[in-house]
Amino acid sequence: MKSAQYESETELGEDETISLQVEPTTAGVRLDHLLVQQIPDVSRSRIISSIKSGLILVDGEPSKAGYKLKAGQKVTGSLYEPPPLSVAPEEIEFPIIFEDDALLVISKPPGLVVHPGSGNHNGTLVNGLLYHCANIEGVGDSIRPGIVHRLDKDTSGIMVVAKNETVHRQLVEMFKNRDIDKQYLAIVHGVPDRVEGRIVAPIGRHSVNRQKMAIREGTSGRYAASSWRVEEEYGLRYALLRVNIETGRTHQIRVHMAHIKHPVAGDTVYGPGRNNRMFPRQMLHAFKLVFKHPVTGRKMSFTAPLWEDMQGICDSLTE
Repeated sequence: MKSAQYESETELGEDETISLQVEPTTAGVRLDHLLVQQIPDVSRSRIISSIKSGLILVDGEPSKAGYKLKAGQKVTGSLYEPPPLSVAPEEIEFPIIFEDDALLVISKPPGLVVHPGSGNHNGTLVNGLLYHCANIEGVGDSIRPGIVHRLDKDTSGIMVVAKNETVHRQLVEMFKNRDIDKQYLAIVHGVPDRVEGRIVAPIGRHSVNRQKMAIREGTSGRYAASSWRVEEEYGLRYALLRVNIETGRTHQIRVHMAHIKHPVAGDTVYGPGRNNRMFPRQMLHAFKLVFKHPVTGRKMSFTAPLWEDMQGICDSLTE
């Protein structure tokens, strides 16, 4: 694993270790608090587990989470990795939009978790992918085979899956370099006062609720940009937007829409948390992907029709 120096808040990659010098400005801060600040995309519970497991060292020695750091000390180590899960193939239905020897383009149903994790060891999209295409096992990751990007559980829509390691690396790089056009449809609260717009606002882990993301200015947030256009207005209460994300931050659309006071309908985390009877889930759908095929180089464009529940709500709002 490579080493990373953390002079400011930075995301810790899976192939990186922790190596940071305690600055005078952070002297007296607890070890766990400093790591939470410096690695905002890692959960607090995982950081605590890393410290308790003796994986985090202060000047080469294990320490407690509440240890108050001194200027000049060096914090090194790595993050705790939970034991690998065994992912079993399961027959799970999902529409296939396109498939060849290199990749698979599917439409993820709402309510389906993408890959196994805490509390979701089976019944995920990955379980279904292994049933449909057993040879993707181990492509990219043992728990997320073939997965190069993700959608929230309650977000429906289009995803591309790699079927071999070479294609996986190429697609990951394409997403990283923003060479893939990603468009979404979202029903939002209220109607924007203009037809289209662009949001540039950095996103990082919420300072208090580590399960949420938030607009974070300065070094605590990562650059995030989204553009949007009104597709349809439903009176003054709701609108259907087409959203193009230029970056791929966690919960980006949901955070950005809430930031401009037009939260995604049905979003109980970033939205007003009401009208749940009308909106059984967050009304967000990955509508379109445009990219060059990693093997043939041919430009490909795929769309996934709105899922039935969201289409039904659009129809009812039009009446």
